[in-house]
Amino acid sequence: MAFKLRSRTSIFLHDLVMIPLAWLGAYWLRFNLQTIPDFYFYPALEFLPLVIVIQVSLFCFFGLYRGVWRFSSMPDLIRIGKAVLTGMFLIATSLFLYNRLIGVPRSVMPLYVLTLLAFLCIPRFLYRVWKERAFVERIGQRALIIGAGSAGEMLARDLLSNRQSGYIPVIFVDDNPRKFNREIRGIRVAGNIEQLPTLIKQWDVEVVLIAVPSANDTQMRRIVEICENCNIAFQTLPSVKELLSGAVTKANLRNVSIEDILGRDPVKLDWQAIKANLTDKIILVTGGGGSIGSELCKQLARVQPRKLIIFDQCEFNLYKIDNDLSRLYPFLNHVAVLGDIADHLSVAKLIASHQPEIIFHAAAYKHVPLLEDQIREAVHNNLIGTKILAEAAIAAEVKRFVLISTDKAVNPTNVMGATKRAAEILCQNLDKSAATRFTTVRFGNVLDSAGSVVPLFRDQIKAGGPITVTHPEITRYFMTIPEACQLIMQAETVGKGGEVFVLDMGQPVKITYLAEQMIRLSGKEPGKDIEINFVGLRPGEKLFEELFHDDEKLLDTGYEKLRLAKARLYDSEDWAKQIAELAVACGQADQDHILMLLQRLVPEFKSA
Repeated sequence: MAFKLRSRTSIFLHDLVMIPLAWLGAYWLRFNLQTIPDFYFYPALEFLPLVIVIQVSLFCFFGLYRGVWRFSSMPDLIRIGKAVLTGMFLIATSLFLYNRLIGVPRSVMPLYVLTLLAFLCIPRFLYRVWKERAFVERIGQRALIIGAGSAGEMLARDLLSNRQSGYIPVIFVDDNPRKFNREIRGIRVAGNIEQLPTLIKQWDVEVVLIAVPSANDTQMRRIVEICENCNIAFQTLPSVKELLSGAVTKANLRNVSIEDILGRDPVKLDWQAIKANLTDKIILVTGGGGSIGSELCKQLARVQPRKLIIFDQCEFNLYKIDNDLSRLYPFLNHVAVLGDIADHLSVAKLIASHQPEIIFHAAAYKHVPLLEDQIREAVHNNLIGTKILAEAAIAAEVKRFVLISTDKAVNPTNVMGATKRAAEILCQNLDKSAATRFTTVRFGNVLDSAGSVVPLFRDQIKAGGPITVTHPEITRYFMTIPEACQLIMQAETVGKGGEVFVLDMGQPVKITYLAEQMIRLSGKEPGKDIEINFVGLRPGEKLFEELFHDDEKLLDTGYEKLRLAKARLYDSEDWAKQIAELAVACGQADQDHILMLLQRLVPEFKSA
């Protein structure tokens, strides 16, 4: 086997040689670098084997050879210090018991400690410096690291110690002025983020690495825009919640995604209250194979329900979530049921068979332009289906019922929004007279949900464009799917019945801006590589979405991102008659009559 400088054997031999050098060196220093008198020199040689045995034993006892020289750090220095100081104590004690320290000057012991510490620590330090700094001339891209915090330091350390990293960190930038001109791992903090264009040219930077996992969406958007204006490649570390292992390495780096820009704010949840409310419960999720429903099932699996029932009318979606849950949560008691919420028999059988205690109702048709010409199907599924499910829940004495609604239910201009608003009113009315507790949760668009704009733009970019945007000024609210689902669970925990909870969606985003960012993140230039075409508003589409009605006063719930819209009251009896008439009209498939009745149910509905 070839001898290696960094092997444990070579390290042991190094330390073994350092012991006699330190012991005799202490005598030499004691006598001012002059010849050691025979009276002291011969006892020093006589006691040397004892010193070596004691010191080597302590080196092994304190674990000096568990570490790696290349990564020597403070814990290694502490182990060396303990071994050397303990060695001095045992050596002095042994020699005192042997001959009262005759022939051993008293100053030799502290000099021995200092000399041996230097002989053991300095080579380790120099070796590490050499290994980390010897790669300056290696092949790799000159990298600027944004963020001089702990994540940036760990990333720089990994890049410096890894010859194959492909990156050479040359400078840091950070917005904290107290860090300016400081050095981290020998790399200077050269300025703030606004100085990025100047620093990139000054230091010949080839790539920017964003190491700010705590950045919110606004901060991330600013960083990305500056990088894009510099026409330089950039990558980022995941958010804090994704860095669960605590290790920051090159492997964590990835391209910036649209979710980093629009949905980075972490949600602070009361997980203790959520678990207390949902653990060991039988929970039903309708529409459990959809974008929201499937993620909600995964989040619910974390709180360990007694049984999770997934109900969906799409066979493939149901199969997929059932397979995902079996793989991710093998001990979860769950069952996948194929069926339609607007089918009385299917719903009655479902609830009688599984007797759920909590229902999350996510099943709905949601594609706005498509439903404008499918009024009967929209009403039948979104409203009549909700009515059938809610009445079955009341009859079975289900404890809690959560309706998942949409911002399109506020001042609706389309059939989909009107049906969801009618479903909200239905649940509020039923809550007044039923033992079942009805709660509504309303939020805007979720990033990357099926049929939403993000996957559409992604496909259009992949095809070479153009990207189609309905209007230059159109805006939407966005939230990540996991965040929306977590807030749904929080709202269910907080709700007492009859409320309409509104999720704080942050600031609305222009769809044009979203399209431009997605084009840039794909490495292309808007208007040059990928065109953006404006095709006009689609049927039922609004320029600006709203999260609450003017008559709904928003109240604080004590939870971040969770607001309570003070519900508007309706005459329950009159409204029940109208919805019964609408159900009859759905059975007759009279589109015009259905539309007229829907407008009567939801007076603020202004159909395009």
